[in-house]
Amino acid sequence: MRNFKAIDKVLIVDDIETNRVVLEEILKDKYETITAEDGIMAMSLLFSGEIKPSIVLLDIMMPGVDGYEVLVKMKENPLTANIPVIFITAADSYSNEKKGLMLGAVDYISKPFNPEIVAARVATHLRLFHYSEKLELLVEEKVGQLMKSKEKMLDTIANIVEYRNFESGSHIKRTKELTRILAGCLSENPLLGRAISPSEVDVMAQAAPLHDIGKISIPDEVLLKPGKLTTEEFDMMKKHTTIGGEMIKLMIYDDDVDEDNAFLSRCYEIALSHHERWDGKGYPRGIAGNAIPLVARILALVDVYDALISPRVYKPAMSHEEAVEIISEGAGTQFDEKIVEAFLMVEDEFKKFATM
Repeated sequence: MRNFKAIDKVLIVDDIETNRVVLEEILKDKYETITAEDGIMAMSLLFSGEIKPSIVLLDIMMPGVDGYEVLVKMKENPLTANIPVIFITAADSYSNEKKGLMLGAVDYISKPFNPEIVAARVATHLRLFHYSEKLELLVEEKVGQLMKSKEKMLDTIANIVEYRNFESGSHIKRTKELTRILAGCLSENPLLGRAISPSEVDVMAQAAPLHDIGKISIPDEVLLKPGKLTTEEFDMMKKHTTIGGEMIKLMIYDDDVDEDNAFLSRCYEIALSHHERWDGKGYPRGIAGNAIPLVARILALVDVYDALISPRVYKPAMSHEEAVEIISEGAGTQFDEKIVEAFLMVEDEFKKFATM
């Protein structure tokens, strides 16, 4: 956790040297001061990561890049977006103050400087900044604890499926890791056109084990049948998608859009749609192409791959190479061809799981 007693850094940005010197004199006894003589120099210091100030005192009227533009660029950059900015200006008009506050400045200090006001406002906004930082850390810590509890709960639920279908235990664990690999490849290769953020990769991987949760409702004589299913039995087996989706849907809060709901939404999409096909010939809804949620398209390939390379009571395991050939042939029909392309980029990583 951050040491909140560390000396704060204050970046002073003003094109007039006298103003910089005056502000340094006011603040140097309590803070480490850093100065920049114009907006370009300030952005160079900030965006390079060379310094990480706790607050910025920023002049508005500067040649070249003015204070407004510096503030806009700061808010656009994750490194600097949360750093509080106090404008220092001789301009004393309502329009200037309104514009700055709307862009995200936290306060104004007018020239000529009153030392007591400068010191008081800087101290106030630093207290607010550190309180906000500490609150965010506490929230992150609490969310982390909840996520661990949730993952444990999901592992337990997934194990229920394992106990009912003795061949699915390793399958559940592998699909989680294979989903992470495949989704990670899509995240790292935006030219494939299936954009996934790094945080979404983890959400998808954590959701993957629940893809077959609906099989809890399938009778043993169907779920564990060693031979080929009849048409009626297969129709019953297909219901695990809609039943699984409904089970997860019951956990989603209608009036909430928090992180848990985003996670459960991925679980719902996977459970309901992981047997849909790119060409629309899958089940349960027969949807096609991009109408199938991306996470379900990823899981569809992972699920088939793992089923092909795993032994079943009704078939022997295929080799990795045979599985790759079958999946490649399904590009554009059974599977999203861009996801197959990503799969071929990471097939060596998949192969490690085929030999486990």
